[in-house]
Amino acid sequence: MKKISEIFLKGLLAVLPIAITLSALYWLGTVAESTLGELLKWLLPSQLYWPGMGLLVGFVFILTVGVLMNAYLFRKLASLFERAIDSIPLVKIIYNSVRDIAQFAAVSDDVELKKPVLVTFNDDIRLIGFITRKSITLGNSNGLMAVYLPMSYQIGGYTLMLPESRVEILDMDAQEAMRMVLTAGMASSERRP
Repeated sequence: MKKISEIFLKGLLAVLPIAITLSALYWLGTVAESTLGELLKWLLPSQLYWPGMGLLVGFVFILTVGVLMNAYLFRKLASLFERAIDSIPLVKIIYNSVRDIAQFAAVSDDVELKKPVLVTFNDDIRLIGFITRKSITLGNSNGLMAVYLPMSYQIGGYTLMLPESRVEILDMDAQEAMRMVLTAGMASSERRP
């Protein structure tokens, strides 16, 4: 019976990430189709609407917003929207958390930011973190860098202001390092920093 349990667990660990990913994509697609599709059915004559248009319109909408974010006026409107969100207590916590995570995960031209690093607390304790700002001055302290230390199995972490001497750049992909931290090292690849 123990052997069957081990085999089942291995199969579950292989299938679960795929199933959750496909379920999330399916949910996202059905929500876009049901929400935007209903709007399109109401706006368009019935012969012009076809299934899948809601998903297509959602994709085009997101691309359009991405293009508009380069425009000064649209950035100003987004800033006003964010200020309005910041005045709503619970909503601002959720919105700002999701926004910050999305910005951290987004592709950036600055490769040095989000670079995985090893932070040494003393001779025995080291944590994996990510550079979020290369140069910060706080009061009389110059030459500090901001390093985000995420916590395992949850969304959260700490941002430390450290001298560069306490930070060691890792020869490791940021996604691999983040996976290692968030899963407490259980899902890391065989490659070691």
